[in-house]
Amino acid sequence: MATESLKSMVGTKPMKAGHFVVEFVTPGIGHMLKNAGCDFVVFDMEHSAFGYETIKQALRYAEAAQLPAIVRTPSREYDHIARACDSGAEGIMLPMVGNTAEARFILDCIKYYPQGKRGVALGVAHDNYRAGPTAEKLLAANKRTTVFMQIETAEGVENADAMAALDGVDCLWIGHFDLSCSLGIPGEFSHPRFVEAVKAVTKATRKHGKSLGRLVPDVATGLALYAAGFDFISYAGDVWVYQAAVAAGIAGLRQGAGAAEKPKKARKA
Repeated sequence: MATESLKSMVGTKPMKAGHFVVEFVTPGIGHMLKNAGCDFVVFDMEHSAFGYETIKQALRYAEAAQLPAIVRTPSREYDHIARACDSGAEGIMLPMVGNTAEARFILDCIKYYPQGKRGVALGVAHDNYRAGPTAEKLLAANKRTTVFMQIETAEGVENADAMAALDGVDCLWIGHFDLSCSLGIPGEFSHPRFVEAVKAVTKATRKHGKSLGRLVPDVATGLALYAAGFDFISYAGDVWVYQAAVAAGIAGLRQGAGAAEKPKKARKA
Protein backbone atom coordinates (compact mmCIF):
# COMPACT_ATOMS: atom_id res chain seq x y z
CA MET A 1 0.00 0.00 0.00
CA ALA A 2 1.32 3.42 -0.94
CA THR A 3 1.57 5.89 1.91
CA GLU A 4 0.13 9.38 1.60
CA SER A 5 0.62 12.24 4.00
CA LEU A 6 -2.36 13.62 5.86
CA LYS A 7 -1.80 16.96 4.16
CA SER A 8 -2.18 15.34 0.73
CA MET A 9 -5.37 13.58 1.86
CA VAL A 10 -7.31 16.58 3.18
CA GLY A 11 -9.62 18.39 0.83
CA THR A 12 -9.92 15.38 -1.50
CA LYS A 13 -13.09 13.41 -2.21
CA PRO A 14 -11.96 9.77 -1.85
CA MET A 15 -12.75 8.15 1.49
CA LYS A 16 -9.94 8.08 4.02
CA ALA A 17 -10.67 5.20 6.41
CA GLY A 18 -9.04 4.95 9.80
CA HIS A 19 -9.37 3.81 13.38
CA PHE A 20 -9.32 5.29 16.90
CA VAL A 21 -6.91 3.94 19.51
CA VAL A 22 -7.88 4.64 23.11
CA GLU A 23 -6.49 1.61 24.92
CA PHE A 24 -4.02 -0.65 23.12
CA VAL A 25 -0.74 1.08 22.29
CA THR A 26 1.53 -1.87 21.54
CA PRO A 27 4.64 -2.02 19.34
CA GLY A 28 2.63 -3.81 16.66
CA ILE A 29 -0.38 -1.48 16.56
CA GLY A 30 0.81 0.55 13.58
CA HIS A 31 1.54 -2.50 11.43
CA MET A 32 -1.72 -4.20 12.46
CA LEU A 33 -3.78 -1.19 11.40
CA LYS A 34 -1.76 -0.54 8.25
CA ASN A 35 -2.16 -4.15 7.14
CA ALA A 36 -5.86 -3.97 7.97
CA GLY A 37 -6.11 -1.26 5.30
CA CYS A 38 -6.22 1.88 7.45
CA ASP A 39 -5.25 5.19 5.87
CA PHE A 40 -4.72 6.85 9.26
CA VAL A 41 -4.92 6.28 13.00
CA VAL A 42 -6.13 8.59 15.77
CA PHE A 43 -4.41 8.27 19.14
CA ASP A 44 -6.88 9.70 21.63
CA MET A 45 -5.58 11.55 24.68
CA GLU A 46 -8.90 13.17 25.54
CA HIS A 47 -10.73 10.02 26.63
CA SER A 48 -7.81 7.77 27.58
CA ALA A 49 -5.07 7.75 30.18
CA PHE A 50 -2.33 8.16 27.56
CA GLY A 51 0.48 10.46 28.62
CA TYR A 52 3.03 12.07 26.33
CA GLU A 53 5.64 9.33 26.82
CA THR A 54 3.06 6.82 25.58
CA ILE A 55 2.05 9.06 22.68
CA LYS A 56 5.68 9.53 21.65
CA GLN A 57 6.06 5.75 21.46
CA ALA A 58 2.73 5.34 19.65
CA LEU A 59 3.77 7.82 16.99
CA ARG A 60 6.98 5.87 16.36
CA TYR A 61 4.98 2.65 16.03
CA ALA A 62 2.78 4.32 13.43
CA GLU A 63 5.77 5.83 11.66
CA ALA A 64 7.45 2.41 11.44
CA ALA A 65 4.34 1.14 9.65
CA GLN A 66 4.17 4.26 7.42
CA LEU A 67 0.71 4.99 8.83
CA PRO A 68 -0.19 8.71 9.19
CA ALA A 69 -1.10 9.49 12.78
CA ILE A 70 -3.38 12.07 14.37
CA VAL A 71 -3.22 12.91 18.08
CA ARG A 72 -6.36 14.15 19.77
CA THR A 73 -5.06 16.36 22.54
CA PRO A 74 -6.65 16.33 26.01
CA SER A 75 -7.49 20.04 25.75
CA ARG A 76 -6.97 23.18 23.68
CA GLU A 77 -4.20 24.46 25.99
CA TYR A 78 -0.88 25.49 24.46
CA ASP A 79 1.26 22.97 26.33
CA HIS A 80 -0.98 20.06 25.32
CA ILE A 81 -0.98 21.10 21.67
CA ALA A 82 2.70 21.99 21.30
CA ARG A 83 3.89 18.86 23.09
CA ALA A 84 1.86 16.68 20.73
CA CYS A 85 3.43 18.50 17.79
CA ASP A 86 6.94 18.19 19.23
CA SER A 87 6.35 14.47 19.82
CA GLY A 88 5.92 14.03 16.08
CA ALA A 89 2.18 14.07 15.46
CA GLU A 90 1.44 14.65 11.79
CA GLY A 91 -2.17 15.53 12.58
CA ILE A 92 -3.55 17.38 15.59
CA MET A 93 -7.21 17.01 16.57
CA LEU A 94 -8.68 19.55 18.98
CA PRO A 95 -11.85 18.97 21.03
CA MET A 96 -14.75 21.37 21.54
CA VAL A 97 -13.70 24.20 19.20
CA GLY A 98 -16.45 26.82 19.25
CA ASN A 99 -15.36 29.95 17.39
CA THR A 100 -12.70 31.59 15.25
CA ALA A 101 -10.89 33.12 18.24
CA GLU A 102 -10.33 29.65 19.66
CA ALA A 103 -9.39 28.33 16.22
CA ARG A 104 -6.83 31.09 15.67
CA PHE A 105 -5.31 30.46 19.10
CA ILE A 106 -5.01 26.76 18.23
CA LEU A 107 -3.32 27.57 14.93
CA ASP A 108 -0.88 29.84 16.77
CA CYS A 109 -0.02 26.90 19.06
CA ILE A 110 0.52 24.51 16.13
CA LYS A 111 2.24 26.66 13.52
CA TYR A 112 5.71 28.13 13.68
CA TYR A 113 6.66 31.65 12.58
CA PRO A 114 5.49 33.31 10.37
CA GLN A 115 2.14 31.46 10.47
CA GLY A 116 1.92 31.07 14.23
CA LYS A 117 3.57 31.45 17.61
CA ARG A 118 4.60 27.91 18.51
CA GLY A 119 7.76 27.73 20.58
CA VAL A 120 10.67 26.54 18.46
CA ALA A 121 12.11 23.09 19.16
CA LEU A 122 14.32 21.68 16.42
CA GLY A 123 16.37 18.51 16.19
CA VAL A 124 13.73 16.62 18.22
CA ALA A 125 11.10 13.99 17.45
CA HIS A 126 8.95 16.00 15.04
CA ASP A 127 11.82 16.49 12.58
CA ASN A 128 13.41 13.08 13.25
CA TYR A 129 16.28 14.63 15.21
CA ARG A 130 17.85 16.03 12.05
CA ALA A 131 19.96 19.14 11.74
CA GLY A 132 19.23 21.79 9.12
CA PRO A 133 18.60 25.48 8.41
CA THR A 134 16.08 26.96 10.83
CA ALA A 135 13.91 28.70 8.23
CA GLU A 136 13.59 25.49 6.20
CA LYS A 137 12.71 23.49 9.30
CA LEU A 138 9.95 25.89 10.31
CA LEU A 139 8.50 25.92 6.81
CA ALA A 140 8.55 22.10 6.58
CA ALA A 141 6.83 21.72 9.98
CA ASN A 142 4.12 24.22 9.02
CA LYS A 143 3.46 22.42 5.74
CA ARG A 144 3.35 18.95 7.34
CA THR A 145 1.18 19.53 10.40
CA THR A 146 -2.49 18.93 9.60
CA VAL A 147 -5.26 20.42 11.73
CA PHE A 148 -8.57 18.74 12.63
CA MET A 149 -11.03 20.96 14.51
CA GLN A 150 -13.83 19.16 16.33
CA ILE A 151 -17.33 20.58 16.07
CA GLU A 152 -19.02 19.34 19.23
CA THR A 153 -21.22 22.24 20.34
CA ALA A 154 -24.07 24.37 19.04
CA GLU A 155 -21.62 27.29 19.07
CA GLY A 156 -19.23 25.33 16.87
CA VAL A 157 -21.99 24.66 14.36
CA GLU A 158 -22.93 28.34 14.30
CA ASN A 159 -19.32 29.29 13.56
CA ALA A 160 -18.42 26.35 11.32
CA ASP A 161 -18.36 28.41 8.13
CA ALA A 162 -16.02 31.04 9.59
CA MET A 163 -13.69 28.38 11.01
CA ALA A 164 -13.62 26.38 7.77
CA ALA A 165 -12.59 29.58 5.98
CA LEU A 166 -9.40 29.93 8.04
CA ASP A 167 -6.08 29.09 6.41
CA GLY A 168 -4.52 26.25 8.37
CA VAL A 169 -7.78 24.51 9.27
CA ASP A 170 -7.76 21.33 7.20
CA CYS A 171 -10.75 19.36 8.47
CA LEU A 172 -13.85 19.84 10.60
CA TRP A 173 -14.59 16.70 12.59
CA ILE A 174 -18.04 16.23 14.11
CA GLY A 175 -18.09 14.84 17.63
CA HIS A 176 -21.57 13.42 17.38
CA PHE A 177 -22.30 12.48 20.99
CA ASP A 178 -21.11 15.79 22.45
CA LEU A 179 -22.87 17.72 19.70
CA SER A 180 -26.16 15.93 20.36
CA CYS A 181 -25.82 16.76 24.07
CA SER A 182 -25.06 20.40 23.31
CA LEU A 183 -28.20 20.52 21.18
CA GLY A 184 -30.25 19.07 24.06
CA ILE A 185 -30.96 15.76 22.29
CA PRO A 186 -28.43 13.26 23.71
CA GLY A 187 -27.83 10.39 21.29
CA GLU A 188 -30.71 11.38 18.98
CA PHE A 189 -28.78 11.45 15.73
CA SER A 190 -31.88 11.39 13.54
CA HIS A 191 -33.44 14.37 15.35
CA PRO A 192 -34.09 17.33 13.01
CA ARG A 193 -31.85 19.63 15.09
CA PHE A 194 -28.93 17.24 14.81
CA VAL A 195 -29.53 16.62 11.10
CA GLU A 196 -29.63 20.36 10.38
CA ALA A 197 -26.47 20.94 12.40
CA VAL A 198 -24.60 18.31 10.39
CA LYS A 199 -25.88 19.84 7.15
CA ALA A 200 -24.55 23.25 8.20
CA VAL A 201 -21.08 21.86 8.95
CA THR A 202 -21.09 19.85 5.71
CA LYS A 203 -22.00 22.96 3.74
CA ALA A 204 -19.15 24.90 5.36
CA THR A 205 -16.54 22.28 4.45
CA ARG A 206 -17.78 22.03 0.88
CA LYS A 207 -17.80 25.80 0.46
CA HIS A 208 -14.19 26.17 1.59
CA GLY A 209 -12.76 22.93 0.17
CA LYS A 210 -12.02 21.39 3.56
CA SER A 211 -12.38 17.80 4.73
CA LEU A 212 -15.16 16.51 6.98
CA GLY A 213 -14.69 13.66 9.47
CA ARG A 214 -16.48 11.52 12.02
CA LEU A 215 -16.11 8.40 14.12
CA VAL A 216 -18.63 5.72 13.07
CA PRO A 217 -19.81 2.57 14.90
CA ASP A 218 -20.35 0.41 11.84
CA VAL A 219 -19.88 0.09 8.07
CA ALA A 220 -23.44 1.10 7.16
CA THR A 221 -23.16 4.39 9.06
CA GLY A 222 -19.77 5.09 7.52
CA LEU A 223 -21.05 4.53 3.98
CA ALA A 224 -24.12 6.69 4.58
CA LEU A 225 -21.94 9.52 5.88
CA TYR A 226 -19.49 9.19 3.00
CA ALA A 227 -22.41 9.55 0.58
CA ALA A 228 -23.45 12.67 2.52
CA GLY A 229 -20.05 14.33 2.12
CA PHE A 230 -17.82 12.99 4.90
CA ASP A 231 -14.40 11.90 3.64
CA PHE A 232 -12.47 11.09 6.85
CA ILE A 233 -14.21 8.08 8.36
CA SER A 234 -12.87 6.43 11.51
CA TYR A 235 -14.24 2.93 11.86
CA ALA A 236 -14.87 2.57 15.60
CA GLY A 237 -12.06 2.24 18.11
CA ASP A 238 -9.85 -0.49 19.51
CA VAL A 239 -11.83 -1.05 22.73
CA TRP A 240 -15.19 -1.44 21.03
CA VAL A 241 -13.95 -3.59 18.13
CA TYR A 242 -12.07 -5.91 20.47
CA GLN A 243 -14.95 -6.21 22.92
CA ALA A 244 -17.49 -6.82 20.15
CA ALA A 245 -15.33 -9.54 18.58
CA VAL A 246 -14.81 -11.31 21.91
CA ALA A 247 -18.51 -10.97 22.81
CA ALA A 248 -19.53 -12.49 19.47
CA GLY A 249 -17.14 -15.41 19.95
CA ILE A 250 -18.22 -16.07 23.53
CA ALA A 251 -21.90 -15.88 22.58
CA GLY A 252 -21.28 -18.33 19.74
CA LEU A 253 -19.52 -20.76 22.06
CA ARG A 254 -22.30 -20.60 24.63
CA GLN A 255 -24.99 -21.01 21.99
CA GLY A 256 -23.18 -23.98 20.47
CA ALA A 257 -22.58 -25.58 23.86
CA GLY A 258 -26.23 -25.14 24.79
CA ALA A 259 -27.36 -26.78 21.56
CA ALA A 260 -24.99 -29.71 22.18
CA GLU A 261 -26.33 -30.20 25.73
CA LYS A 262 -29.99 -30.51 24.71
CA PRO A 263 -29.74 -33.95 23.05
CA LYS A 264 -27.87 -35.31 26.08
CA LYS A 265 -30.62 -34.15 28.44
CA ALA A 266 -33.27 -35.62 26.16
CA ARG A 267 -31.57 -39.06 26.15
CA LYS A 268 -31.40 -39.10 29.97
CA ALA A 269 -35.13 -38.42 30.15
